Amino acid sequence: MPAAQPSIIIQAILDAIEQSGGSGGYTSSSERIHPRTFVIQHQEQLFSLWVYIWTLTHGGRKTLPYEYRIQMTSVKSPLQVNPDGYTALLGFYPDLNMFAGFDLTRHRTFSVGSPSVQIDIHTLHDALQNGLAFSTKDNQEIAVGIRPDQLLHYILNAQILHKYGADANVLDLLKKATLSEAIEEGIRDLTAERQRIISKISRYSREANFRKKVLNAYDNRCAVTRFQLKLVDAAHILPVASEDSSDHVFNGIALSPTMHRAYDTGLIFLDEDYYMRLNKGKAAELKGQNLDGGLSQLCSFLDQSIHLPLEASQRPKPELIRQANQYRRIPDYI
Repeated sequence: MPAAQPSIIIQAILDAIEQSGGSGGYTSSSERIHPRTFVIQHQEQLFSLWVYIWTLTHGGRKTLPYEYRIQMTSVKSPLQVNPDGYTALLGFYPDLNMFAGFDLTRHRTFSVGSPSVQIDIHTLHDALQNGLAFSTKDNQEIAVGIRPDQLLHYILNAQILHKYGADANVLDLLKKATLSEAIEEGIRDLTAERQRIISKISRYSREANFRKKVLNAYDNRCAVTRFQLKLVDAAHILPVASEDSSDHVFNGIALSPTMHRAYDTGLIFLDEDYYMRLNKGKAAELKGQNLDGGLSQLCSFLDQSIHLPLEASQRPKPELIRQANQYRRIPDYI
C-alpha cells in the first residue's frame, strides 16, 4: 500500500477530532513536517496537539501475515514532546480510515535508520466495531486500534492507557469496557486511577457506539429539520439521568444541535404519533423574558411527522416517549 498523501492524513485527523466531539485547526508551516501540530477545542478545554503519524503498511514478513507497521522516517531521536499539550504517535490505515496508537514513551529514542512499530491488523477491525481495541505485543507493549470517533478520547488518555494496559487484569477490563460489558465488580480492587481510566473508556465507548448506531439509523439526518451537513447529534429519548434509560437505538433520535438543546430542555417534545410539538408553556416563559427570538423559525419545522428509521425496530418506542415527556414535565403527560 502506498503512503497516504500528507494532506489526506491531516484531513483525516481533523475529521476524526470533529467526530470525537472537538474542533481543530492545523498550525504547522508545512504538510510534510514532523510533528504535525494542531490546536484543538474540546468542551471547555483549548490545547495544542503534536502528532507523529505515518501510513500503516504490511510488515513484509510472510510468517506474520497480519502484522502492519509504521516506519518512522524523516525524524531524529529523541522525538520532541509537546511541553504545553499532548503528543501522539499514530499510524493511519486509509483503506479503513482507521488509526493505530502506539506508546510514545517506548519509541521516543531509537537507533539510526527507519525504526518501525507494529500492530496486528485484526486490532483495527475490532476497533471498527467497538471504537477502541487493544492488543499486547511480545514485549508487553500495548497497541491500540482507534475508530475516528474515538481519536480525541484516545489522545487525551493515551499515556495512562499505555501505562496501565500492560497490566493483564486492567487490559481485560478495558476490552470488556469497549464491548459495553459489566465492569463494576472487576474494578473494585483496583487503584482509583485504574478505576477512572476503565470507567472513562466504558463511558466513551457507550457514547460513541450509541451515536454511531443512532446516526446510521437516521441516515445522519436530523429527524426534525431533515438536514445532514455533518451537524447532527444523537439524543436520548429518555435521558441518561433516568434509571430506565438505555443506549438502544429505539431510545435515540437524531437531532441538529439546536433541536437537541430544545428537546433536552423541554421546549419541544415528541408525541406518540412521531410529531415534534412545541411546549407552549416553555414558549410563553421565553416570551415573558424577551428571549423568544427565532421561535417562529423553529416552529416552522414542527407539527409534522419526523424523519424516522426505515426499520420499525429502530424507531422510538411509544412507552419511552411517554416516560420522557413525564420526566421533562410536558403538559398533558403529568
